[in-house]
Amino acid sequence: MSIAFCVNSQAQTIRDASNRCVGKIESNGTVKDASYRTIGKIESDGTIRDNMNHSIGKIESDGTVRDGSNRTLGKVESNGTVRDSSGRTIGKIESDGTVRDAMNRTMGKASGVNPKWAAVFFFFSFS
Repeated sequence: MSIAFCVNSQAQTIRDASNRCVGKIESNGTVKDASYRTIGKIESDGTIRDNMNHSIGKIESDGTVRDGSNRTLGKVESNGTVRDSSGRTIGKIESDGTVRDAMNRTMGKASGVNPKWAAVFFFFSFS
């Protein structure tokens, strides 16, 4: 039944490596799980909120991702490379939305999703 929710013209579907719908991100930044429950939101200023509307982090304009205590978790570079707080490459968001891990294995797909938002979904979690 959850596959029906993945067909939504106002949201971009997030799929895992097996092409299963694992979530979606609406154009206003609302993040939903595969059952269409809101799990968070990414606001226009980069603030990341959980499903209780608590600020849990931020994506800075330069791609730096910070947690709710302002600690750097990593960075999404302009070419889609995702780095952890030590600067190690942990993945990449390709221009077509394909999400790859550090070993170049496909983790999923986030076509049409802002690469910074996709990186938060796949690498920096909403929990």
